[in-house]
Amino acid sequence: MGQELLRFVHASLLDPVHETPADHAEKPVRRRVVCLVALLVGAWLLHASLSVRPGDPLFYPATGALGLWWLVSGRLSGPVVAGHARTRSGVGTSFGIGQSLVWGLSLLVLFLAGAVVVSRIPVLSTPVQQLLDHARRGSLPLVAVLTAFNGLGEEYFFRGALFQALPKRHRVLFSTLVYGVVTVVSGVPLLVLAALMLGALTALQRRATGGYLAPMVTHLTWSLGMLFLLPSALALGQRMLS
Repeated sequence: MGQELLRFVHASLLDPVHETPADHAEKPVRRRVVCLVALLVGAWLLHASLSVRPGDPLFYPATGALGLWWLVSGRLSGPVVAGHARTRSGVGTSFGIGQSLVWGLSLLVLFLAGAVVVSRIPVLSTPVQQLLDHARRGSLPLVAVLTAFNGLGEEYFFRGALFQALPKRHRVLFSTLVYGVVTVVSGVPLLVLAALMLGALTALQRRATGGYLAPMVTHLTWSLGMLFLLPSALALGQRMLS
């Protein structure tokens, strides 16, 4: 069992994918310029969308515009690689859906457990509750669709275009830090922590699979799980406190 788990971790996270001819053909100047502009505008759009009052219909187009911006910017930067996962045996490839679901669910469980504790700390829990008000006072199905759309856009840009634009030796570290810094404009400390942890996990997946597909599945599993289950975890913590 231990050896199987170790092989799984190495195949899905730790062993870098072999470089392809496309890696050597990459011309990063244009990509880096596009990514820099995209990051500045994307940070502004994130701040603007989260500044909309919960219940205001303007939140939906503002959030949709953010996800669309990440997708368009990633495409304008140049070709972005989808990648393929590897099996535990090291022989053959797959789309890595199962591997990504495992990592997404693992991160979800970790965050839900942490939410039970965080619910007792108002300075941390209050901004999260205010963020969740967009779903409580609006259309939960529409918020879920926008959450998924933004997750796809973020992975396409941050673990796709931006990852390919960065120096090869520091892609995991730098892409994670940039993702966290952009999220600072949200004004939600726990969202920044989540960005750093999710960013590190998906960046390792990106390096191991050579593309953005596996990180997308992990991101969607985690983000949609948090949207539907986080309110219950926070409520549980409050009940335990009382």
